[in-house]
Amino acid sequence: MRKLIIWDLMTLDGCFEGPSPWSLDFHGLVWGEELEAFSLEQLDDVGTLLFGRRTFEGMAAHWSNETGAIADRMNAVEKVAATRKGTSAKWANARIFQGEIADEIAALKAEDDKKDIFIFGSADLTATLLDMNAVDEIRVCLVPTVLGGGNPLFKAGGARKDFKLIESRPFQSGGVLLRYARAEA
Repeated sequence: MRKLIIWDLMTLDGCFEGPSPWSLDFHGLVWGEELEAFSLEQLDDVGTLLFGRRTFEGMAAHWSNETGAIADRMNAVEKVAATRKGTSAKWANARIFQGEIADEIAALKAEDDKKDIFIFGSADLTATLLDMNAVDEIRVCLVPTVLGGGNPLFKAGGARKDFKLIESRPFQSGGVLLRYARAEA
């Protein structure tokens, strides 16, 4: 069975995005050779990228016009946009899903012949998937800054979910990679 893995950069005050959409300038504080190497390594393990509509549209607009090793991987991999409002799949190897999210996740996870499913960004979708107990692993790069406001990665109001630390790796840039696996009940 494929794993569902969350990946994001997150500030010390829990934000994955600044106060306005796509306010991501804090990423530059930790970007460097180590995080780039990790990103490339991680992208080699991606079988499917799963996004909410807004993240899908933003990622498609950005990566469709980029070049380089990361862009090549982002553009080549299968992508699924989960949306209630609809969008167009104007990105290579992308499709739109508007049905029941639990059914889609079960079908994606059951595809044993593929690599893992990753979610980048998409905090609202992440909250839904956490509530469904569908998340197998959370990976965050902790960015040493406090924004004082922004979009939190983990939304309030969901039920408690326990995870266990499986890796921590500091980067020379000051970022810290944290990997957590779902704790079995």
